[in-house]
Amino acid sequence: MNGGGWTIQKGKKPSTEGLHHIARPRGLIAANWDHHVPLPKLGAAHSRILVGLLALVCFINSYDGEFVFDDSEAIVNNKDLHPSSPLNNIWTNDFWGSNLSSNSSHKSYRPLTVLTFRMNYLLAGGLHPVGFHVLNIALHCVISALMIDVFAILIGGLTYDSKGRRLNQVPRSSLLAALLFAVHPVHTESVAGIVGRADLLCALFFQFSFLAYCRAFRGGHVHGLSTFSVSWVAASFLLCAAAMLCKEQGITVLGVNAAFDILLICNVNIGELTQRLLLKGKPMNALVRSRLVTRLTLLLFGGGVLLYARWRIMGTGPPAFTEVDNPASFAENVFLRIVNYNYYYSLNAWLLLCPWWLCFDWSMGCVPLIKSVSDWRIISLLLLWSCLIGLISQALCTQDGIKRRTLSFGLVLLVVPFLPASNLFFRVGFVIAERVLYLSTAGYCLILSYAVGYSCCLWRKHKVVAMMGLLCVNIGRSAQRSQQWRSEQSLFTSALSVCPLNAKVHYNVGKNLADRGNQMAAVQYYREAVRLHPRYVHAMNNLGNILKEKNELVEAEELLTAAVHIQPDFAAAWMNLGIVQNSLKKFAEAEQSYWNAIKYRRKYPDCYYNLGRLYADLNRHVDALNAWRNATMLKPDHSLAWNNMVILLDNTGNLAQAEMIGREALVILPNDHTIMFSLANVLGKLQKYKESEGFFLHSLKINPSAASCHGNLAVLYHRWGKLDLAKKHYELSLKLDANAPGTRENYSMLRRKLDQLQKTKG
Repeated sequence: MNGGGWTIQKGKKPSTEGLHHIARPRGLIAANWDHHVPLPKLGAAHSRILVGLLALVCFINSYDGEFVFDDSEAIVNNKDLHPSSPLNNIWTNDFWGSNLSSNSSHKSYRPLTVLTFRMNYLLAGGLHPVGFHVLNIALHCVISALMIDVFAILIGGLTYDSKGRRLNQVPRSSLLAALLFAVHPVHTESVAGIVGRADLLCALFFQFSFLAYCRAFRGGHVHGLSTFSVSWVAASFLLCAAAMLCKEQGITVLGVNAAFDILLICNVNIGELTQRLLLKGKPMNALVRSRLVTRLTLLLFGGGVLLYARWRIMGTGPPAFTEVDNPASFAENVFLRIVNYNYYYSLNAWLLLCPWWLCFDWSMGCVPLIKSVSDWRIISLLLLWSCLIGLISQALCTQDGIKRRTLSFGLVLLVVPFLPASNLFFRVGFVIAERVLYLSTAGYCLILSYAVGYSCCLWRKHKVVAMMGLLCVNIGRSAQRSQQWRSEQSLFTSALSVCPLNAKVHYNVGKNLADRGNQMAAVQYYREAVRLHPRYVHAMNNLGNILKEKNELVEAEELLTAAVHIQPDFAAAWMNLGIVQNSLKKFAEAEQSYWNAIKYRRKYPDCYYNLGRLYADLNRHVDALNAWRNATMLKPDHSLAWNNMVILLDNTGNLAQAEMIGREALVILPNDHTIMFSLANVLGKLQKYKESEGFFLHSLKINPSAASCHGNLAVLYHRWGKLDLAKKHYELSLKLDANAPGTRENYSMLRRKLDQLQKTKG
């Protein structure tokens, strides 16, 4: 039979009865197109080094990039990375640091990935992105090198020499496929984006699980039966579980293992098997004798156990996604839903074929829905399925065993790892995500390497130039794309030309500009985001904040009111609306807005702080103190709340209580110069001059350019009778701020007093 998977070097010749035609002379296993591939025949070590180096060249320029996009939530704001957080938290929280039992949890359970983030944090002594990026790049290099072994098995079969060493029967083809995988630009999100670590680790354990399953069949055949090692099958299951603990997609390795068993170990020709089943109904006996059914049962049972465990871990059920995340899944018409899903598949296929239009986010209008059969984009669906059906027919009907196996495994690797992202089994929270194509790219590269090798058989002129051109174009695009992932500014800006209709792209460009202090430019992008998506509450909130700072309060109030009307539980928008209403002297409405914010986010210290400011403006001093006390209870290091309590108590004459609050605050914030300043003022009024002086001087040591601190210290010295020191600090205060309130008058009083003393002495 063509394309057998095993060569037995010694011992009894295996039986070829039934469907067990998997033993062939070793020389016939090599693909007849392998020697036409325009690559040198390298040893295993040199091949891995070459692939790893090219992978490094593609993505090395991202090694010193920033934390970008989703890195902020998964790493920068994720407390599970901090050494102070219990290590057990990574086993009870999701990928983003939220408890899995929470209804707001994303349900992404990837504790092994989070563990590697935590290790990066510990090794670097903090959140330094270089270490995170370097590990991502290293993982991609290792995965790309290991792909040589995976492709060698899938194309050339399992072949061992007399010493039990596995042989690579297709060194050029497997090297070409691995090179194509290493340099593919669609990998940039997974490699240059630190959150892509989940896909990288999942792929690594996916490979280990597959290679372990292959290892289980090292014993060959005994009396016509495929023998297998139960321990290696068990190891494959454990590695599959590890892949799932890195990312949910890892379970798909069981499907690849099953296909490997059917197509290579048992050498089943699916086309012939289907005909026999339909015509004779007898081949099942041969499959039972091959122990294939036993192994498939084990795979099915193991997969069921893993899925059940994963479902239990999810706790409250699947995450709740919105129409913005995945609009096709909310389409009421089932036919249009299916059409749009298939359109998404065609776009994913296009990203593999032509990875030029890459974007960090494909939601919010980036891909408009197909709403009628007259939409020209339906052509892409027809092209996709024409290509897939053509490949499937070639894989099933060809008599060339090598071609059949290569195309079959290419389709399996292309489709099976993509299934969790396909919306077939459950709704996913994205339209297109380049990172989910990381494993599927292996199937595409396997098919492409066959196409290149076959083309080289027919077209021998300039084949080296053509292949090198293909690799160089991919390397250049990967390097360019990884450069764009170095910073949020370049990443977000690059998306404007790819997805100009994506409101989230405009929102992120605006937010990045605002964070860098360019508020005026940010307004333009926030307005465009709201225009493209009129219910985009986060863009409304941010735009309202900027307009508030520009004192355009009426429009700010309109935007924030619309935001809370669209999303009533948007606590931040309620708080910002309260601030605007307070500025507009709408005190009753402002108070209600603050309490609405607290209703939807009970632990909201900033809102309690702003509520306290409102009460202070209304001279409701007790309510103000209670609000600020709540803020400090929820956030003990809330400096503004502590300071305002001290100032309010000072202004109302409660000096003893103000002193007590100030000292309590400095226990928590020992280096806060603003609290030192306020406490020093209180102590000065209590005539505790020495202590007051100490706090003033300590505050000036931290912030020596504070004109008000010099001025108030001068007043203290003035009262204390240390007139020369008072003169010195009055002059320093006026030098720093010539318009410091009250300082010039106090300085003039001191000068007159000094003149009088001088005259008295004279």
